[in-house]
Amino acid sequence: MSWMKKSALVASITSVAIIGAACGNNEEGGATDGEGLSGKVVMDGSSTVFPIMEAVAEEYSAEQPDVEVTVGVSGTGGGFKRFVTGETDFSNASREIKEEEAAEAKKNGVEYTQLAVALDGLSLVVNPENDWAQDITIDELNKMWTDPNVKTWKDVRSDWPDEEISFFSPGKDSGTFDFFNEAVLEDTDIREDAQLSEDDNVLVTGVAGTKGAIGFFGYAYYIENQDTLRAMNVEGVEPTTDTINDLSYPLSREIYTYVNNASLKDKPQVADYTRFMNENAAVLAEEVGYVGMEQARYDENAKVIDEIAGE
Repeated sequence: MSWMKKSALVASITSVAIIGAACGNNEEGGATDGEGLSGKVVMDGSSTVFPIMEAVAEEYSAEQPDVEVTVGVSGTGGGFKRFVTGETDFSNASREIKEEEAAEAKKNGVEYTQLAVALDGLSLVVNPENDWAQDITIDELNKMWTDPNVKTWKDVRSDWPDEEISFFSPGKDSGTFDFFNEAVLEDTDIREDAQLSEDDNVLVTGVAGTKGAIGFFGYAYYIENQDTLRAMNVEGVEPTTDTINDLSYPLSREIYTYVNNASLKDKPQVADYTRFMNENAAVLAEEVGYVGMEQARYDENAKVIDEIAGE
């Protein structure tokens, strides 16, 4: 079973993947009879980043079975709400932290470090029965998602059919929604009849089951479901590993995890997990359908990690 198929079994707005044995562990962690680490690693946040972190956590549990890694998936905004109060060690994010979130962290004495994990291409997907919309522009997407007078595909482009459009979008706690809002909607309110969900699998099901539907989410969810969905080109560029990696695909982006500096300094299991994640993120990102960054980027991460955690 693929990582993404396993994710579909557990990923929802309230879901949490708990990986590793926790019996007898304490949250601060430490050595267990000199043989390994114990304790907890707690993270929450983006459903886009979730498949990568779930894969990392499962691989890590094989090396450190006495460390309990909890991977929540409440959306980027939901994750930051917990992170800025010091409740979690990591916050996975498909956008950068907002000014108001950073201010709340500062107020609560939470210092953090942003680590880029991989590259993603936000994918616009339609039902396979849609054989007319092969390519779409940013301006057309803006019109579709913001103008309530757009009801059918013909309203978008005159040579497209008079087929009613159903809209499926990540929820407003999602970093993917924030990215789309900035890159496409230009901070204009999304149309009121769009169906929103923090669970990308709900969006997949909605588009796959509705002929005139359109939706968007991370590239990995498209790749895992390309037998039931079709991705449109944006501004003439197809979302692929190559076009995301060279950033020629217009909706390419970095995805992140944020680590609490105090956790990185004071909890050996968090420092160890952070290094493991950084060393394996490229390979595991590729396995779940994302794009690994150039090695130099992970080398930069490693220097920052060592500076904070101590070598």
